[in-house]
Amino acid sequence: QVQLVESGGGLVQPGGSLRLSCAASGSIFSINAMGWYRQAPGKQRELVAHITSGGSTNYGDSVKGRFTISRDDAKHTVYLQMNSLKPEDTAVYYCNGNLKVRKSGMNYSYWGQGTQVTVSS
Repeated sequence: QVQLVESGGGLVQPGGSLRLSCAASGSIFSINAMGWYRQAPGKQRELVAHITSGGSTNYGDSVKGRFTISRDDAKHTVYLQMNSLKPEDTAVYYCNGNLKVRKSGMNYSYWGQGTQVTVSS
């Protein structure tokens, strides 16, 4: 009923920039917090960035100063602007959204299917 779809991933060179988008669709009443997570093969999944409904943000230590999370509630979309990319940023990036479903009024967390980001020269 509710779906999150990521876009914007791809191959970039070290030092480059990339912007990821995550659009939520379906019977959505409201969106609470949203976030980006990433996981590389053989590594633990980690928080990249998080944003509340009020616009407060938190970032993982490894991306502070380089990544920026933002949201457009009118479009039910969250963005991740990634600058000064490093090879260690290579991972599958997943969007997560906690939202209230319109019909039931219940809150759920949904995951996107992920988008691959590869930083390599």
